Amino acid sequence: MSQERLLKRISNYGKAGGQRALPGAALEIQSLTEHFQRLLNTRQGSVLTLPDYGIPDFSNVPGETLTEAAISMQNALRQVLLKYEPRLSKVQLKFVPQKSDLLSLHFKIEACLTRDPRVPVTFETVVNTEGRVDIMQ
Repeated sequence: MSQERLLKRISNYGKAGGQRALPGAALEIQSLTEHFQRLLNTRQGSVLTLPDYGIPDFSNVPGETLTEAAISMQNALRQVLLKYEPRLSKVQLKFVPQKSDLLSLHFKIEACLTRDPRVPVTFETVVNTEGRVDIMQ
């Protein structure tokens, strides 16, 4: 299994004679971050060849409390990550309430690289009021 997605490898091959700028794990984590950003900001149904690629639209969820919305979002994020990101194993996703930012949902993703389970990976995600997901390492 490769550290980068196929199109990224093809794009990078022409640059600098195909040499990589970052060492193995760092390159893979950067690629994961970029893929998460695309994956989690895509709404299900917008990719015709993969109707379940992305996350559901949570902008109009009537009657749900913040906790219920967070649990729904957490389950959706976990499902999508498990299905569309085989470079990760032992994926754990937790809702992290923030007292200083009550209008956004914060999640922590903890996992290991599939190719080397000794390498832990942690990402933090913030789902803002417009439904945009930001990913941080």
